[in-house]
Amino acid sequence: MTRSVGGMQQRFTARAVVVGDRAGSVVPDAVVDVTDGLISWVGPAVEAPAAAGEVIALPGVLLPGLVNTHSHAPMVLFRGQGEGLPLDRWLAEVMWPREARLTGDDVEVAMTAASAELLGNGVTTSVEMYFEAERIAAAVRTTGARAVIPAPVIPLPGFPPMDEQVAAAVELSRSGPDDGQVEFGLGPHAAYTVPLPLLTKIAEATRGHDLLLHLHVAETATEGADLLARHGLSVPALLAAHDVLGGRVLAAHCVHLDDGDLELWQEYDVAVAHCPASNAKLASGVMRLREMLDRGIRVGLGTDGPASNDGLDLLADARLAAQLARLVTRDATALSAAEALWLATGAAADALGRPDIGQLVAGRRADLVHVDTRDLAFEPVGDPEDLLAHLVWSGGGRHVRDVWVGGRQVVAGGACTTVDAAALRAEVVQRAARLSGVDS
Repeated sequence: MTRSVGGMQQRFTARAVVVGDRAGSVVPDAVVDVTDGLISWVGPAVEAPAAAGEVIALPGVLLPGLVNTHSHAPMVLFRGQGEGLPLDRWLAEVMWPREARLTGDDVEVAMTAASAELLGNGVTTSVEMYFEAERIAAAVRTTGARAVIPAPVIPLPGFPPMDEQVAAAVELSRSGPDDGQVEFGLGPHAAYTVPLPLLTKIAEATRGHDLLLHLHVAETATEGADLLARHGLSVPALLAAHDVLGGRVLAAHCVHLDDGDLELWQEYDVAVAHCPASNAKLASGVMRLREMLDRGIRVGLGTDGPASNDGLDLLADARLAAQLARLVTRDATALSAAEALWLATGAAADALGRPDIGQLVAGRRADLVHVDTRDLAFEPVGDPEDLLAHLVWSGGGRHVRDVWVGGRQVVAGGACTTVDAAALRAEVVQRAARLSGVDS
């Protein structure tokens, strides 16, 4: 393979490289070369070209930066609140009243803290569907992470009319540098909260500007009941009938879909954000993951918000996704360790329509995660593939030691290098108390 020349060059050496593809490719005793923030060569050390620039020798395994396809990370402000409530009551009685008190400063502080937590768990890119999109962008630019930010469209008290929310989101998508760090889109909450004609207009806008359209679909068994009674169609069928599908559509949850719905997802190439931990905690159900993958539907893992997971550890979600897939099918081969990890890396990038991230291959952005394997959790290893099994079944965010985004180190020795995490944590505590009414 020809290696690009010139610019800033880095060489990473590791016990192994996990590529992040569906096959679960692992390269033992590996080298990753980076030039100007892009991967320029990956392969066995014995085949590597002559080294140029800085050499960074790592004792563990290198993974692609993990990609979180559905998150409301500023909800670290509400972590653990509303425990034991089903989704509808959790939203109406706990979340929405607290969120009504949010300020832009609250969101930016919380997103900065959550972004540092995500990076510490090896998550370099997240889809952040939450209020104050510009403040979320400012936060991830501070930490050095990446984010796709579908600006929310939702009818809540104090918000502008929804058509104004859409116009503002489209205008926002045209702002800022096209550097791959921040990408804006549109995030209509769901078909049961946003009128169908407006969803049609949102879809037209996203297709016209090649933006991501991200919305919740079929998270609970009853959320589409009123629409079904009124129109006689499931939510996926209604979305198809109102020309919402097509383009870059990412549907979160998709727990309660029938065979006809899955056929529509195939026909329109709708991608799915699978959030097993949130769906389990809120007792929403278990998504038909194996069937979706077998149909060729693009699926990536998501944590959902830290108030309904309650973690931001995507490796933990990969493990749970594999466990649930095997449990509901009663088949120990229903989801392999390789596929589970792929759902958090290459598959998640594909779900977002982002071919520049998610795998450690030449030409992609140098988002690298160093997992320290000097731990009994990663032994024994008879074959390189055993590392994948250990990562999924016994590993977790706690094993992440170092992270680079575009070749820039943002986590060293397990700590975020770009922000003061301790100070942010203290500020989150204060703001959370105010929002919950504790200090009033």
